[in-house]
Amino acid sequence: MLKVLMPTIMLFPTIWLASPKWLWTTTTAQSLLIAMISLSWLKWNSEAGWATSNLYMGTDPLSTPLLVLTCWLLPLMILASQSHIAPEPLPRQRMYITLLASLQTFLILAFGATEIIMFYIMFEATLIPTLIIITRWGNQTERLNAGTYFLFYTLAGSLPLLVALLLLQRDAGTLSMLVLQYSQPLSLYTWGDKIWWAGCLIAFLVKMPLYGVHLWLPKAHVEAPVAGSMVLAAILLKLGGYGMMRMMVVLDPLTKNMAYPFIILALWGIIMTGSICLRQTDLKSLIAYSSVSHMGLVAGGILIQTPWGFTGAIILMIAHGLVSSALFCLANTTYERTHSRTMILARGMQMIFPLTAVWWFTANLANLALPPLPNLMGELLIITAMFNWSPWTLALTGAGTLITAAYSLYLFLMTQRGPTPTHMLGLQPFHTREHLLMTLHLVPVILLITKPELMWGWCY
Repeated sequence: MLKVLMPTIMLFPTIWLASPKWLWTTTTAQSLLIAMISLSWLKWNSEAGWATSNLYMGTDPLSTPLLVLTCWLLPLMILASQSHIAPEPLPRQRMYITLLASLQTFLILAFGATEIIMFYIMFEATLIPTLIIITRWGNQTERLNAGTYFLFYTLAGSLPLLVALLLLQRDAGTLSMLVLQYSQPLSLYTWGDKIWWAGCLIAFLVKMPLYGVHLWLPKAHVEAPVAGSMVLAAILLKLGGYGMMRMMVVLDPLTKNMAYPFIILALWGIIMTGSICLRQTDLKSLIAYSSVSHMGLVAGGILIQTPWGFTGAIILMIAHGLVSSALFCLANTTYERTHSRTMILARGMQMIFPLTAVWWFTANLANLALPPLPNLMGELLIITAMFNWSPWTLALTGAGTLITAAYSLYLFLMTQRGPTPTHMLGLQPFHTREHLLMTLHLVPVILLITKPELMWGWCY
């Protein structure tokens, strides 16, 4: 654990002491080195399930893929932000990268925590850098409104979780995941226990987000700068899914009957947010709503509590993290050139940037779950598990898959095909940096086809 955490903490002096000329180069290089070191976690040789470095920090096959994804994303965020942060004053550039590094530190501590209360504290701590990134470096004046939505939705969901955790500590005597995993199930019968169950899960369902409490997400995504959108889509939403998986162990006897309304909301959300995507004119808003749709599937897979559902959820979380982050990067490259997120104003880009059209095509195919990509594998596992739980769910999940294909096609055709508008003059060419960025997003997705057990190893 420390082999990654220490170099991440050492990023802070690097950021503030590096010479102005080499600031972006050194931080990118060090964060890439951290990402490479984190890959060593994937070589799993612990029989007990957990590899702990001390009492409070450890990795197991559920947290490892998410930890590696966290480390992988920091260099990509720094690469993506270079163009629009570089003109700012130097202290502001350093501050921006510091916030990204602090976000990575909190996320490593969250995914690596073995104590649920430490996970909770780090879960909340990630709010602070994200909020500053959105409200300070966002593009429009609505960013303050978006920050308020983000903060209040997340906090309103999280406070009941704190009370629920304190009650769990009182009843079980411990909040260690290592102990709770093997302890006797709690006897939960009263109405109070049902409210406690809801308190344990609502924070994570808001974070995922579940349809109905998702309104903060499109606002935050649309207003955030590119690094904010990337980290939000790729990792912060996954904190919700990870937290749900961890809490499910404790909530076991109640979930069977209590989960129905949430599963219905998740499945209905797949249809509704997919349909909203078909009506979008704003590029980033479309990608944000597609994230809600995918995470609805993940929420359903976790709530039915079967090994297939869990496996599908973790695979889809990792694959969606890389793909949605790639789509946000592509949307940002268009925005930096045309200064508009409206799709109708930036169409016919394939004629001007043919190689970028290939990136758009690949990312869109991954988003609509093309076989044999891991996105499809995760979706199929969840859809099959849901069908086994209740055959009627197939109507909703099947319709969701069709709508996903429809809006992915709509996104590609609107941005890449058609006549190039006459106002598209003097666009700067694509940089090698941006091609490298897309390669680092999409190559891992393609490589995971060959070794998907890196993601689902925990199940066996």
